[in-house]
Amino acid sequence: MKLTLKIWRQKNTSDKGGFVTYVADHVSKDMSFLEMLDVLNDQLTERGEDPVHFDHDCREGICGMCSLYINGKPHGPLQTTTCQLHMRSFSDGETITIEPWRAKAFPVLKDLVVNRSAFDRIIQAGGYVSINTGGVPDANEIPISKTIADLAMDAAQCIGCGACVAACKNASAMLFTSAKISQLALLPQGQVERKSRAENMVAQMDEEGFGACTNTGACEAECPKGISITNIARMNREYFSAVVSSDNM
Repeated sequence: MKLTLKIWRQKNTSDKGGFVTYVADHVSKDMSFLEMLDVLNDQLTERGEDPVHFDHDCREGICGMCSLYINGKPHGPLQTTTCQLHMRSFSDGETITIEPWRAKAFPVLKDLVVNRSAFDRIIQAGGYVSINTGGVPDANEIPISKTIADLAMDAAQCIGCGACVAACKNASAMLFTSAKISQLALLPQGQVERKSRAENMVAQMDEEGFGACTNTGACEAECPKGISITNIARMNREYFSAVVSSDNM
């Protein structure tokens, strides 16, 4: 395959940046998208040019690091992570446009790498259980229905890649935040701190500069783990319940 790659290049956060066009030849359809970029970077290095910077880690669809906006979609044409996207999804001679996540809360560090530490700060605001719940045997003795356990596990699948933010026209982080709130709010161990958790995590999300949700569903459609927007409804219930309780105290 021979492809034309229009890649966003940006030296640092303060640089204006712009697209640079490259030609990638002899690309195998069996390559992953990141392997294709590896080959391009090898060629750039051999020519003494600066390779394209992009995030990656496990390359197994687990860590959520491979955050690329490909042809107008987070992670590309399939509902999967970029590392699990293969070049067979593209046609010979095609032009592929590759950009970083576009969000105020995700400033570009270099080229296709963005700073997603805003997600970390949302988690630090309350995405944990800090009370003493006993040892592992004690936790295993707490009865939890399969329905609730399944819902909690579905929410826990969120890998924090940020595709929901990139897909949203408002750059909203509500799908990510709601998944983390739901995961703990559904379990007995998370009940004691559920009100403070919802208030603090939503407040931190707003402070980071993410936009509001307007229920277009783009986040759910592009999420590589299929996180449901029903979690957003649950987060709203958790938050409003916490606010009402605080007002009545």
